[in-house]
Amino acid sequence: MSQQKKIAVLVINCLQGGGAERSVLTLGQGFYELGYEVHIVRFKPLVEYDLNPNLNYHLIRFKPYKLIPGELRRYKIFARVLDKYILSNIGHPDIVLSNLRHPDTIMSYSKLPNIANINHNTISLQYDINGDKNVKKRLIEIYSSHPCVNVSNGVKNDFINSLGEITPTITINNPIDRSEIQKLADAFVPEYKNYIIHVGSFKEVKRHDILLKAYAKTNKSMPLLLLGQGKRKDDINKLIHDLDLTENVFLLGFKKNVYPYIKHAKFKVLTSSREGLPMVISEALALGTPVISTDCQSGPREMLPERNLMPVNDIEAISKKISEAMEDPKQFSSPFDTSLLPIEIAKKHIDFIQRNDA
Repeated sequence: MSQQKKIAVLVINCLQGGGAERSVLTLGQGFYELGYEVHIVRFKPLVEYDLNPNLNYHLIRFKPYKLIPGELRRYKIFARVLDKYILSNIGHPDIVLSNLRHPDTIMSYSKLPNIANINHNTISLQYDINGDKNVKKRLIEIYSSHPCVNVSNGVKNDFINSLGEITPTITINNPIDRSEIQKLADAFVPEYKNYIIHVGSFKEVKRHDILLKAYAKTNKSMPLLLLGQGKRKDDINKLIHDLDLTENVFLLGFKKNVYPYIKHAKFKVLTSSREGLPMVISEALALGTPVISTDCQSGPREMLPERNLMPVNDIEAISKKISEAMEDPKQFSSPFDTSLLPIEIAKKHIDFIQRNDA
């Protein structure tokens, strides 16, 4: 009789173009390589990534349950529906990993075994914990339900400082599928030459405004490509015109395959005011592309040497570092950490779940 295959379930709101969404697909590949049957469960139909054919995908809509009065009651009822669906259509999972606030809230009421949350963000910067006691109380209710994986030491320390030691915690970085990234990076050669690249959603925390103002103070000897989309696109486009950068900065929108652009860039720049663990840094290193980044509260410092870091929101310092990188990009090269490969990261999640009998 053949041994029953183990089952891993990864829960996330949708699969649109974000770092957490990409990490879920990559982590799923790691579990697949370990022999697991992998199921991705989501609550919205949005998909902006090419779906890994080794994984199974499920869409369970939460929307009808919003008609039920009372937030807690809605979540409790939907959690029961979700549990029943998983047990009936997937089987008894050996590991369940929930990603981001909405799924974490639903899974806090789940009766399934072996659940852990993956915390991708710094709690204190994402929520008004000190200004609203109800927010902190609600977060404690949600995150005390299951053990918590944090994607960086900074995220872990912030979690404990913000909410207390309410549950077992650990740091496990996001996985990076180097071989797949390298294969995708060879899909084409971009038309641009000798350029700087920034990859990230057009939202406040990415601080495109700081990047553009800093870049405007350089000699602009290399063009700057911005890959991404978001509600701040019009503001960014206006700032490009106001700074007279229309011949130097190019908005390329969201790309399913950003890796050829990263591979052929002279260097990558990140100017965020906060991050969890920015996968774009590790992905660039996997392609041998130098990276400079702001030294925000968590993430970059754990991935890059001191010389590659810049003060957050400091236009002058960022401009100086960009100029140094344009002069000699290779001085900011860093090695790729092979412990980030998907199969190694999946093993760490399994070990954490087994040690905590989640």
